[in-house]
Amino acid sequence: MRPLIPTLTLILLCAAASLRAHCDSMDGPVVKAAEEALASGRVDPVLIWVQPGDDAAIRAAFAQTLTVRALSPAAKDLADRWFFETLVRIHRAGEGAPYTGLKPAGTDPGPAVRAADAAAASGSLDGVAKLLDQDIHHGLEQRFHALLAAKAGDVDAGRRRVAAYVTFVHYVEGLHRAANAGGGHGEAEAKTEIKAEAPAAAGCGHH
Repeated sequence: MRPLIPTLTLILLCAAASLRAHCDSMDGPVVKAAEEALASGRVDPVLIWVQPGDDAAIRAAFAQTLTVRALSPAAKDLADRWFFETLVRIHRAGEGAPYTGLKPAGTDPGPAVRAADAAAASGSLDGVAKLLDQDIHHGLEQRFHALLAAKAGDVDAGRRRVAAYVTFVHYVEGLHRAANAGGGHGEAEAKTEIKAEAPAAAGCGHH
C-alpha cells in the first residue's frame, strides 16, 4: 500500500493531538505562553491563543493578574494559576472544546502529539507521516480483512458480513471526513473515535 499523502497525515494529526488535550497541560504551549507574558509584562504572547472576540477578557485578566501577583509570593502563585486556568479555558472554548482543568506537567500527550512537536521543532514531517501511515494502514487492513473473512450464508452469517461492511465503510468515511475537516479542538473531540464500531442493527453504512 502506498504511503498516504502528507496533507492527510497533517490533518489527521491535528485531530489526534486535539483529543489528547495537549494545550491544557502545565507544560503545554498555552501555559508556556502565559508564563512568558507574565514574565515580560506583555500580553501579546497569549493573545495569539484566543479568538479576537476574547481579547478584551484576556487583557482584563492579565492586568488583574499583574496587580495581584505583585502583592506577595503566595499571591503571585495564586494569581498565576488563576490566569493559566482562565487562558486555557477561553482558548478551548474558542475552539469549541470543553475545559476539564489543567493537567500536571509531565502528562504524556501520546505518540501523535510527541511526533507533532518533534516535527514542529525539526521542520521535518517524516516521523509524523511514518506514525500515521502505520496506524491508518493497520486500521484499514484490519477492517478490510474482517470484511473479506465474513462470508454470506444464512441470516446470521449475512448479518455478520453486513456488520463487517458497515464497520469498514464507517472507518473509511471517518478518515475521509477527518482529511477534509478544519482540525480544531471542538470538531476533533466531537469525533472522539475515527475508528467506527459496527452498530447493533444492520444499516447501509452511509450517513
